[in-house]
Amino acid sequence: MIYFTFDPRPDLKEDLLASFPEEQFVFEKSVKQPFLAEAEIIVTYGEDLTEEHIAEASQLKWIMVTSAGIEKMPKEAIAAKGIQVTNVRGIHKVPMAESVLAHILADVHALREIYAYEEKSEWKRNIKQRELCDATALIIGPGAIGGEIGRLLQAFQVTTIGCNRSGRAAAYMDEMVTLENIKSALPKADFVISVIPETEETKHLLKKEHFEMMKRSALFMNFGRGSLVETNVLLEALTKGIIRSAVCDVFEQEPLPADHPFWALPNMTVSPHVSSHSSRYLERSFAIFKPNLKKWRAGEVATLQNIVNLSLGY
Repeated sequence: MIYFTFDPRPDLKEDLLASFPEEQFVFEKSVKQPFLAEAEIIVTYGEDLTEEHIAEASQLKWIMVTSAGIEKMPKEAIAAKGIQVTNVRGIHKVPMAESVLAHILADVHALREIYAYEEKSEWKRNIKQRELCDATALIIGPGAIGGEIGRLLQAFQVTTIGCNRSGRAAAYMDEMVTLENIKSALPKADFVISVIPETEETKHLLKKEHFEMMKRSALFMNFGRGSLVETNVLLEALTKGIIRSAVCDVFEQEPLPADHPFWALPNMTVSPHVSSHSSRYLERSFAIFKPNLKKWRAGEVATLQNIVNLSLGY
């Protein structure tokens, strides 16, 4: 049995049922015991499974996670039972890259100020605008999403510096540095953009000293995981003018409390973890799941797309 712990769009369900008429599918909006105990495959957003659920899922062999991150999943319990995990890494690259670029262009061309004056019906022409051309962007995590951001930025003649664990070359990066040597790149960057997943290595990776090495004119953008930087460190960097401004789609605490100081900071843009949202999200997820299901039934487990290394967290 293939158990979905969410109920997808009718057209996607109908296509799935037509493509695999021999399979038994169950679509629910939560984790329920009768189906949990019988499921061989679970398809989930990755935030609803607990250690107790894994213990009860006696037939479970494969978990398909329709998100990229698995930090909220009971990884040790899953690994102990030898359950295969795959995700939809890569499907977020288009909406997230477009979102990052939109915020950068809004910043460079002062759209916030233009919109504010428009609300007041005020004809204001002495608004300071810049150009994106010839800027430098440091992209922390130049994988599928980071690569797409790099591709778009290079079209605007932006120099891109990628930063990953190994320092190995990555698509659409003009230069590469390792996480260990990130400080060498920080002073060069007009935009510091993080789309890196959460791991033990990346938790609180950026500290006060890192922000102090950035340009005072730098725009910091966190679209990966809120754990990259402690809230108080970022707050201090913004309130003391260590960096010019920030745009964050992720935070250590989500939802961000209504009384959090980030909301009131004029140099902070709060995006409520929506950069990956798209009307095509599940469509792209199913485009990965369907070929993988065919491979699973053919016994080609090693060739599944997007196999997750539970020890690394991605």
